[in-house]
Amino acid sequence: MTLYLASASPRRASLIKLLGVKRIEIRPSPVEEIFDYTESPEAIVQDLAYQKAEASLKSFSGHGQPGVIVGADTIVVLRDKILGKPLDQSDAAKMLRLLSNNTHTVFTGVALIDTGTKSSRVFAEKTDVTFRHLTDQEISDYIATGSPMDKAGAYGIQEDHGAVFVKKIVGDYYNVVGLPLCSLYEHLREFAPEVFL
Repeated sequence: MTLYLASASPRRASLIKLLGVKRIEIRPSPVEEIFDYTESPEAIVQDLAYQKAEASLKSFSGHGQPGVIVGADTIVVLRDKILGKPLDQSDAAKMLRLLSNNTHTVFTGVALIDTGTKSSRVFAEKTDVTFRHLTDQEISDYIATGSPMDKAGAYGIQEDHGAVFVKKIVGDYYNVVGLPLCSLYEHLREFAPEVFL
């Protein structure tokens, strides 16, 4: 049984290999990330993750090995304000100034869909992250690297200079990178143990 990752994220692609699954295939499915701001962060990321997994399922049309599709979505929330991917450099700077010297929460939603039965399972994980104080120079230097532009909350933590901003993490570190490995492993063990054979 194959595990299909419905994501173009290189970070998620490297993380999914740590699960110990034998067959993995990357099958990104472009989905316009539209959501209802009145929903809870958990509901938003679960809904977006399901949309990504479902879009990947539709692209199958009977081809490919039987397996499980994994869709995931991550958002950063600071005092009820959702910080997605920055629109431009100015937006990235604004986000990083908000995160400076504050604690925010990273939510990742994960959706699993069995390509054969079409059964599904959706869950979310949250991790609290505390930033140290960031100077304006540090923020502008980081933005100049281009790294914040494709990341929720305008920062990365894995193999990224944004790691030096993080003072404390409470919860799953890998959730901040974009895939909550511990809970994903446990859910897969229950939902589709065959992917480990």
